[in-house]
Amino acid sequence: MGKMRTHSARWRAGAVIASALLVGSMAACGNSDTGGGSSDDGKLTLGFSQVGAESGWRTANTTSIKEAAAAAGVELKFDDAQQKQENQIKAIRNYIQQKVDVIAFSPVVESGWDTVLKEAKDADIPVILTDRSVDSADKSLYKTFLGSDFVKEGRLAGEWLVEQKKTASGPVNIVELQGNTGAAPANDRKKGFGEAIAANPNLKIIASQPGDFTRAGGKAVMEQFLKANPKIDVLFAHNDDMGLGALEAITAAGKVPGKDITIITVDAVKDGMQALADGKFNFIAECSPLLGPQLMDLAKKVHAGEEVPARIETEETTFTQEQAKEALPNRKY
Repeated sequence: MGKMRTHSARWRAGAVIASALLVGSMAACGNSDTGGGSSDDGKLTLGFSQVGAESGWRTANTTSIKEAAAAAGVELKFDDAQQKQENQIKAIRNYIQQKVDVIAFSPVVESGWDTVLKEAKDADIPVILTDRSVDSADKSLYKTFLGSDFVKEGRLAGEWLVEQKKTASGPVNIVELQGNTGAAPANDRKKGFGEAIAANPNLKIIASQPGDFTRAGGKAVMEQFLKANPKIDVLFAHNDDMGLGALEAITAAGKVPGKDITIITVDAVKDGMQALADGKFNFIAECSPLLGPQLMDLAKKVHAGEEVPARIETEETTFTQEQAKEALPNRKY
């Protein structure tokens, strides 16, 4: 019996090895026919590394990408970096190892990507940047950028404030809730806003600190601002979520948001638009998260070797209270 079991075990082991070799052979054929990472059904495989889930905007962005991939017949490999650059670099290297067809990601910060992007380029896997850019001098490391003009968003916010305060005779004290340190939207929105308010020397930023794009961060930093500065006239928050967190701190301090303190934010997600419609916010510069359909179209084009523009910007607008009331019923995010 012992010999029979041994013989049977050897036969089963041999069958497993033969099966594995057959699967490996089929996979190799599939890769050579459809490009690395594509499954046997010919689907394009897209590896996407997301910043995290820090805000309503980001959640809407992730939903848009997942729904668009399913609609476009794209096999999506999705990773949440949880706000850490090292997690994104690890995810991109995993995608390279898996031989996906295209890599896309929204960079946590602007700097420090050249090495991993060169690895993707050497592996002949095209890269698309979404929502946020990188500061790489070598523009050949990625095919295109899809997203917003963050400098313009900051500038639109600043220009609105300049118009509102054009009759101010004394100093107007502004506090600023920045996004993540080193992130493109934080750097650019600060730049655009600062350049715009320079038109009126009465407009002064008296405090500026990161709130990391979260409601909790916005609330905590606004509490500090209120304790340290007895006179705050304006809050400029780099996104709605930080502004919504700041509302709690302002109310707890016995002030009326939207009246005692003018509040300007960026994004125009549904909760932010509701605050604007209710008069708690005063102005929002839009930043659309619905990039999914455009991303899938771009992924197919770069995989096919087609030329695409180096920068593709989403169409966006701004909202006052009345415009928010009008837009809210049909708001998708």
